[in-house]
Amino acid sequence: MYKVTFNNKNKVFFNALKANVDQYFTDNNIQKTGNWKLYLKSAVLIPAAILIYLSLLLLPLNLFTGILLSGLFGFTLASIGFNIMHDACHGSYSTRKWVNDLFGLSMNALGGNAFLWKLKHNIVHHTYTNIDGIDDDINNMPFMRECSTQTWKPIHRYQQFYMFFLYGFTSLFLLFITDYIKYVTRKVYTTPLKPMDMREHLTFWISKLLYIAITIVIPIIVVGWQPWLLGFLVMHFVLGLTLAVVFQLAHVVEHAEFEVAGIEPKKIENEWAIHQVKTTANFAANNKFLSWLVGGLNFQIEHHLFPRISHVHYPAISKIVEQTCKQFDLQYIYFPTLGSAVASHYRFMKQLGQKP
Repeated sequence: MYKVTFNNKNKVFFNALKANVDQYFTDNNIQKTGNWKLYLKSAVLIPAAILIYLSLLLLPLNLFTGILLSGLFGFTLASIGFNIMHDACHGSYSTRKWVNDLFGLSMNALGGNAFLWKLKHNIVHHTYTNIDGIDDDINNMPFMRECSTQTWKPIHRYQQFYMFFLYGFTSLFLLFITDYIKYVTRKVYTTPLKPMDMREHLTFWISKLLYIAITIVIPIIVVGWQPWLLGFLVMHFVLGLTLAVVFQLAHVVEHAEFEVAGIEPKKIENEWAIHQVKTTANFAANNKFLSWLVGGLNFQIEHHLFPRISHVHYPAISKIVEQTCKQFDLQYIYFPTLGSAVASHYRFMKQLGQKP
């Protein structure tokens, strides 16, 4: 593993920011974990996904309705990932560990694996955000070049045109390829996996088999392989596209900074928290409907600074974070709308696609 450290000896920025945020929770006498707003989301999204699944299996649907429902199924699963799985795997869904572990298994219900995801996301991505050579979230070579230190290839000239199509295969790659690569190689990109005990091995294989049974075998038996294949591909394309776009808008946009790791140990001059601010962006903070759907992940700056605080609190603490960033003369990267964030991602990828 490449070794990268941060200048955390004097965490002046984060100490001041944490004190301000902690004061907010103390003054309002509230927990940092989820509340009724999050639990209400769970009570809406999980039954909605089950209802759509059963409708696709049991109702006589025409082609258009089947495609529409399959896409809605994929989008609902993405919202479950954003709202429930994401908070649970970060330990911010509940104050009770067993509740977080239980709802974290929704990652397995989406076709992935919570154990692998926690290492890839919680540890690697959140610690080494936008560091080429370590952060697996920007490791999409040779198909896409997402920072200037990655090797340019002629195909990258067109990446701004085909990238959204490739994003649609994110969950399919996770289901059939990348999870198995991590499992077999025992590492996430360049970071070794911590040892998996027998329970984690069993959970990996049993949940993979259950997912195949529920989303492939049973639908083929009930509706036939052709309707299943079309619905399965539509569902996963919408799921993958939704997941990828939301996370790309957080880091692979204009103004976001990148670092690169090499064989030699590297020390980043900023403290970890400043690095998070410089490599992360927010978007559409005033769009409450969008925030509800994406689990507050349009407040990625707050999430990266305080991953163990539930997303339901991000709108409130974002004002504290932005004000503290101003006090320390740090750019708080923000795009006012979803469209402006997508446009910035497009321009950035187009720029990276040009031959250096």
